[in-house]
Amino acid sequence: MTSGDRGGASPDHDGAPSPATGDPLVEVVVPVLDEERRLEAGVRGLRAYLDERPELPTLVTIVDNGSTDATPGLARRLADELEGVRVVRIEERGRGLALRTAWSRSTAPVVAYMDVDLSTELDAFLPLVTPLIDGTGDVAVGSRLVPGARVRRSPRREVLSRGYNALVRAALGCPVADAQCGFKAARRPVVDRLLPLVADNGWFFDTELLVAARRLGLRVAEVPVTWVENTDSRVRLVHTVKEDLKGIARLRRHPVAVESSAATATDHPEPAPLGPGVSGAG
Repeated sequence: MTSGDRGGASPDHDGAPSPATGDPLVEVVVPVLDEERRLEAGVRGLRAYLDERPELPTLVTIVDNGSTDATPGLARRLADELEGVRVVRIEERGRGLALRTAWSRSTAPVVAYMDVDLSTELDAFLPLVTPLIDGTGDVAVGSRLVPGARVRRSPRREVLSRGYNALVRAALGCPVADAQCGFKAARRPVVDRLLPLVADNGWFFDTELLVAARRLGLRVAEVPVTWVENTDSRVRLVHTVKEDLKGIARLRRHPVAVESSAATATDHPEPAPLGPGVSGAG
């Protein structure tokens, strides 16, 4: 499917489709790279959680970007066995590229992503997507650094996270408390506006997306999460920190541009159709 293939959904006035019968209201993207040990448990756990909430039609999209282990075959098997799971394969690595690819092709009114290890407890999923479904938010981010969050991680990760986010606020003027948490969602028409403004295709993608959202005056909801560090994480901390610092320096030199179109800074669409019984409760 190409980025221009939006399926049969009919758009509302701001471009957000109202899902046809059987179409997902939320598409959850799970980017993976060499995750043969954790992929099956993560996807089955996520799908089981979502299947207990039939009032919220969802699609889980596994995006395998450059895996060289057994991940591609395992992902295809899961897509064959589980209803509401599909797989996309791209050869080039980069979490941002994985999200860009899947989100730009999505037909769902709301798109989200989370890490395959499910470090963020899924009880935060409905509070994450509900502001986007009911039209009170444009972007929603899980946060480990706001009141109500519960976090268990090493002192090193804690110091790095707090230091990085303080630097983002000071250097880029982005007030979001936690730019890096792998638990985010947005209305798809908002994503369509943001993606052309985001240059990074790696780990800095998240931060740059939020900086662009702030630049456009969009409404960002922060949701406290319960998060437990995975000691087997694929994240290379030193490399990631270096790349993030390069990204911050780039945005300092070349700030995110405001759209040149006549679009208003903040749009307030009609709420996406809400299935019976959907609420912010977990």
